[in-house]
Amino acid sequence: MGLRAKRRRANLAGRLFLFTLGVAALAVAIILALLLLPGLMARQLGPGSPDLNPAEKSVLATYLAAHVSELDAPAGADDTPVEFSVAAGATAKGVAASLAQQGLVRDAQLLTYFMQYQGLDSHVEAGDFVLRKTMTLRQVAQALTDARARELELRVIEGWRREQIAEALAAQPAFAGVPNDFLMLSGPNSPRLGSYAFLSGLPPGASLEGFLFPDTYLLQPNASAASIIDKMLSDFQGRLPPNYQQQVAAHGLTVFQAITMASLIEREAVVDDERPIIASVMYNRLAAGQRLEIDASVQFALGRTGAWWPPLGALDLHTVNSAYNTYNNDGLPPGPIANPGLNSIKAVASPAQTNYLYYRALCDGSGRHAFAVTYQQQVANACP
Repeated sequence: MGLRAKRRRANLAGRLFLFTLGVAALAVAIILALLLLPGLMARQLGPGSPDLNPAEKSVLATYLAAHVSELDAPAGADDTPVEFSVAAGATAKGVAASLAQQGLVRDAQLLTYFMQYQGLDSHVEAGDFVLRKTMTLRQVAQALTDARARELELRVIEGWRREQIAEALAAQPAFAGVPNDFLMLSGPNSPRLGSYAFLSGLPPGASLEGFLFPDTYLLQPNASAASIIDKMLSDFQGRLPPNYQQQVAAHGLTVFQAITMASLIEREAVVDDERPIIASVMYNRLAAGQRLEIDASVQFALGRTGAWWPPLGALDLHTVNSAYNTYNNDGLPPGPIANPGLNSIKAVASPAQTNYLYYRALCDGSGRHAFAVTYQQQVANACP
């Protein structure tokens, strides 16, 4: 055999070896992929529904794995709650199409496949749900099987009056008709809801102003005004500090009077550490026989739709004819002017020990106040 023939045979053998090595490496890679891919997919997608046969699960998992980033992307940036209804007997495919039409998901087919893979397609509940465009596709799929997703959020801010709570209810279509009932059932001379001990201390004709505790409430879309009020009263009772009645009685107040003072503090104070100091000013003025002269009480008297807390400006406060005008009337107003938060409620029971009789807002916009013992000091604290 010639040298050239030997070289050709050697080259052929080398190429054959490399080819065999490549095939072996590819086989190993395929085997590893087959071994590792299910674990990888399981980490990305979950184990999948046990009701799927292996072929269905594999096809769905492969498709979903190729779109896994889309599963974790929201449909939009608008966080506004959107009410979404699912009719009885609706299919996952039909629900997904409706969600896409409302802009709550971007890809109806991807949602349908994901629900099938997770086995959620057979657990979609009929009813009304609250969704957001900021939810990911995974979150939307899960929400449709979770009754808690039907709950609507109602946030009651410290210092709101009853009418402002009613307006917050009116802003949610699911509560159409509830605001009027809410105002009636929480208003003067309304029937008392529940057997809460603190209600027995309300004078005849009093409203529930002051006792509708500021908090974030999760409500069913069909919640009645009575059930909403009951939640708020229950929250108030649960948050009221132990022995509160005895604590405020030591200062000469009933619980109703204490909540009335707390509502004044809530509307006057901005920073929490000043609430006990403002409480001390009110106690000191009452002890000295001075009128409270609280601007917020006049605002309450003048409040109207669209301006529940109107600016007083250069108004002569003494001209406002109202029992709530603490410039013209001695002592506390007839009842709370708003619904106070817990820190204002506690401040009444534990006021600071001071000799202050006056306070006025600082000129720096911080919301803090300058406190004074004498009227001359109060005048000196005025803004330039």
